[in-house]
Amino acid sequence: MSQSAFPAILLLAASLGPAAAQGRPSTTAMNCGQAARLVEARGAVVLGTGGQTYDRFVRDRSFCEPTEIARRAFRPTRDDPACLVGYTCYEPSRDDWLGSDY
Repeated sequence: MSQSAFPAILLLAASLGPAAAQGRPSTTAMNCGQAARLVEARGAVVLGTGGQTYDRFVRDRSFCEPTEIARRAFRPTRDDPACLVGYTCYEPSRDDWLGSDY
C-alpha cells in the first residue's frame, strides 16, 4: 500500500465509526405509536425487539415475497408489552391454516 493511500483509508474508517455504532432502532426504546409509525412510514424496516433479537417488519403484504403472507406482529415497546407494530412476512406451509393472526 502506498503511503498516500494510508491517510485516506484512516479517514474513511473514522467516518464509518459513528454510523456503525448507531445500530438499529429498537421497539423497546419507542412507545407503541412511534414504532407503528416508523414501520408505516418506511414500508419495511428491521427493528431490534429487545436484547440481541431483531425482526423485519412491513407495512403490508406488498413488502413480502410473492409466496409469503403478512402476519400481525406484536412486540414489546416502552409503553406496551404487546404492541401491534406492523406485520412480518411468513412463508406458510401446506399444513398451516389461515387464522386470525394473518
